[in-house]
Amino acid sequence: MEIIQVENVTKTYKIGEVETHALNGVSLAVEQGEFAALVGPSGSGKTTLLQLIGVLDKPNSGIVKINGQDVTNLKANKRADLRKEEIGFIFQFFALIPVLNAYENVELPLLLNGVAAKERKERTLSLLDAVGLADRAKHRPDQMSGGEQQRVAIARALAPEPLMVLADEPTANLDTANGEQAMDIMKRLNEETGTAFIFATHDPRVMDYARRVVTMQDGRIIDNGAAG
Repeated sequence: MEIIQVENVTKTYKIGEVETHALNGVSLAVEQGEFAALVGPSGSGKTTLLQLIGVLDKPNSGIVKINGQDVTNLKANKRADLRKEEIGFIFQFFALIPVLNAYENVELPLLLNGVAAKERKERTLSLLDAVGLADRAKHRPDQMSGGEQQRVAIARALAPEPLMVLADEPTANLDTANGEQAMDIMKRLNEETGTAFIFATHDPRVMDYARRVVTMQDGRIIDNGAAG
């Protein structure tokens, strides 16, 4: 089942008199449960495409569908609801809330989605255990290593039981051991939950883990990869 359908999208950014064509007629379909990487040089369009899939931006033309729903021109509040309920995000710089501990960071999206207290606690503790941080639940981000912070971010992204998790350069600020540990955890959780993971990356380590590699260049997809 296709959970993402991007159809002939274009995206142009204009700064002053300069126009940058970030995407030029890109089409992509992603199946439920995929573990895929968008790769290509800087300026290839992979982060822009990830932002369109994550309903963080709109294309200038073309269509973006999530789970069969055309989200191209959704109003801001509907887009926010979709992100909150169906899309988890993992960022290069972790983006944890500094004043919240690991437990509270993972619990936050469940609070925002109105999940009952008992279920919030069960799901939060289960996810912290799944990423190997049950014993660090009360630690704030400044009391954790970069690898630990990224594992909290992975748990937080999965807390709402989303349709997909989008990760922009998730290993860029991690050393080799922590990067591999993060990828091992995401691959295992992808297999256990059926949640699709889509990465934008320069990192050969991430490409090696991906079951599908989509190659981009100059705002176009030049190799659609093969779903594994």
